Amino acid sequence: MRMHRKIDSSLAHLATALLFAAMPFKSAWADEPATWPTAGWATSTPEAQGMDSAALAKLVERGEANSLDSILITRHGKLVAEAYYAPYRAGLKHAVNSVTKAVVGTLTGMAIQDGLLASREQPVLEFFSDRTVANADAAKKSITLGNLLDQTSGLDWKEKLDASIPESLIQLRRSRDWQGFVLDRPMAQAPGSGFNYNSGNSHLLSAIVAKKTGGSALAYAQKRMFEPLGIADVRWIKDPQGIEAGGFGLYLQPRDMAKIGYLYLRKGHWAGRQLLPAEWVEKVFSASVDMGFGAKPAFSYANGWWTIPEKRAYIAAGYNRQLIIVLPEVDVVAVTTSRRNFPLPPLIDAITAAARSTSPLPADTAAEAQLADRIRNASIEKPSAVGPTSELATAISGKVWQFDRNALGVSRLTLDLKAATPTYEIVFDSRDAGAVAQPFTGPIGLDGLYRVNDKAPNAPVAVKGNWLDAQSFRIDSRVLGEDEVTMYTLRFDGQRVNVAFENNRGFKVQMQGRAAE
Repeated sequence: MRMHRKIDSSLAHLATALLFAAMPFKSAWADEPATWPTAGWATSTPEAQGMDSAALAKLVERGEANSLDSILITRHGKLVAEAYYAPYRAGLKHAVNSVTKAVVGTLTGMAIQDGLLASREQPVLEFFSDRTVANADAAKKSITLGNLLDQTSGLDWKEKLDASIPESLIQLRRSRDWQGFVLDRPMAQAPGSGFNYNSGNSHLLSAIVAKKTGGSALAYAQKRMFEPLGIADVRWIKDPQGIEAGGFGLYLQPRDMAKIGYLYLRKGHWAGRQLLPAEWVEKVFSASVDMGFGAKPAFSYANGWWTIPEKRAYIAAGYNRQLIIVLPEVDVVAVTTSRRNFPLPPLIDAITAAARSTSPLPADTAAEAQLADRIRNASIEKPSAVGPTSELATAISGKVWQFDRNALGVSRLTLDLKAATPTYEIVFDSRDAGAVAQPFTGPIGLDGLYRVNDKAPNAPVAVKGNWLDAQSFRIDSRVLGEDEVTMYTLRFDGQRVNVAFENNRGFKVQMQGRAAE
């Protein structure tokens, strides 16, 4: 069986190579496009851009199995396929997670172009001369901007690209001084000696960009990147000192994610301006830092971007498959937002295979209709199974359940499952001493479909509930645009309730509560 898989894999790689060889492809950045997507993406049928609607329909259909929130495909600067999976919808920002690293890397390249930073070889500690840095040995003093960009700083850090607990990242987020936490880490190896994924590296870059550009990486991004690309709807979380998180924390709409990919496809050129040095993009396109996983194709890294050299694929990648995929060989930019990890190479192969020709294909109305049907089907939420309503529904409705101190910070919960519009109200412990905690409220679907609170802070919240048995009620909750899915299983026992919490990241916790007097 393994031998068959190896043969199939080799044939797939050969087929991809032959496809590239057969295409008399003209460099994507050789000519100025007739239009730029600054004010919005122009749309096209796939066949008009040499793509196969039937193949794209299969991609959209596969997206539901991969827990996608969205998928976008552009070719020759035109949007040829775009699907949003309910209850997520178009027009909402999405957490891009570690795609943030690629954005901060881009801002670093722009700051070098603007003369605000000298080069990738500039020592990092010189930007933090106002701090006393622990463990500042010769190795730490030799860390450069390039080491931060390429994840080769050598700092001791535990944040593997697997299912293990990212210990250092958790500690960073609990710290009151993120920059100090990263700077004070001991050295585990010499700078440049090997890849070690580290969101702290990128946070230092964000702090450096902020220092050199007036105090805010976001303000610099808006001036140099977001405004020129026509990106207006942005959210970016900050550390306790007000510095934008460098390794994660950015929220963008999928169409705007695609613009960032198109900037790289065009080698930093945009509407008559060289926003980013072409050499910076070329560094990504010729990445040489081995990420240490993947047999073949192996993964490489540079400037905050992943690369699969064998597939000529360049990827800004975030946890749970927030992706900007740049495929210069076939003049494609693809974007996904998602709620779980899935294998990257098959997705890239499917996108590449859909690009059948560099010139228009004959119109295929049947395949175009199939693609439109798949896109429409994705936008319609499918109800989950619903069990019979428990007799407890009336007894627990309106009760205030108070909770002992817990890891989630949940203080109180109230359910009203008998109202015409069933609702929930949850109160968390206040983080600020003396402040009054504000309740989070909204509708809850009991028919297997989410109900959405569009007035929730930051992003809409979708919630549904279902009785598992006579005493157990499960609540599924999603913040639309986040990759996290949370599940609460409440088991009622008279005046007490036990709550088992888990999410799609593997985190689990138990909480004990009781009915308020």
